[in-house]
Amino acid sequence: MIELRTPAEIEAMRPAGRFVAEVLATLRDETTVGTNLLAIDRCAHDLIRRAGAESCYIDYHPSFGASPFGKVICTSINDAVLHGLPHDYALRDGDLVSLDFAVSVDGWVADSAVSFVVGTPRDEDLAIIDTAERALAAAIDAAVVGHRIGDISHAIAGVARADGYAINTDFGGHGVGREMHGDPHVANDGKPGRGYPLRAGLVLALEPWFLQTTDELVTDPDGWTLRSVDGSRGAHAEHTVAITDAGPIVLTDRSFLGVD
Repeated sequence: MIELRTPAEIEAMRPAGRFVAEVLATLRDETTVGTNLLAIDRCAHDLIRRAGAESCYIDYHPSFGASPFGKVICTSINDAVLHGLPHDYALRDGDLVSLDFAVSVDGWVADSAVSFVVGTPRDEDLAIIDTAERALAAAIDAAVVGHRIGDISHAIAGVARADGYAINTDFGGHGVGREMHGDPHVANDGKPGRGYPLRAGLVLALEPWFLQTTDELVTDPDGWTLRSVDGSRGAHAEHTVAITDAGPIVLTDRSFLGVD
């Protein structure tokens, strides 16, 4: 069921969005060559506990997951692009890192993701990160009253295709509110003017993600981590966005922290 939020409810979602933004900014700043993925998870867990927030991931067990996730953040590295289960791995120079984080604060959920390189970057990694970020910006620009879900999907795909990337539509954006995942699904490709009409009060997690040379995924033995079938690297960008009569509100915006 697709739910619309009142202006008061959107205001009530702001603390969750701000907290998610702050945590991702902190983790990005503190993640360097040598940082262990389990240390990232421990830090995120501690920040959740201190804030009195609630993880959306630790008990999460959808049909495609082998077991409850058991951690509080997704850490996807290099050819892993989604649902990366934190494990005992120390980051190496040049690793491409995607962090995906969702929590509930006072019963309202926010969800966001960021990709970056630790140490010395490869040009092709910076390029795909830039594409994901520009695709997210295009999606947000399309998230206006009077458009449809297909307009958001088409905006994302337009950026990706212009840069030469293939697009997987199995995993994409989604409604968000009291729960982390709700209707509607927002694919990363679609036809303009099609799909559910965008109305004031609709809150969406928009999340373009791409792989360098494929659109096919394989699942790790951990039952969660999704990797490219050919070993090429990927990037993921995500914000929680409220659609209003005055335009989109990015609830997980990090710019107030002086970061992108």
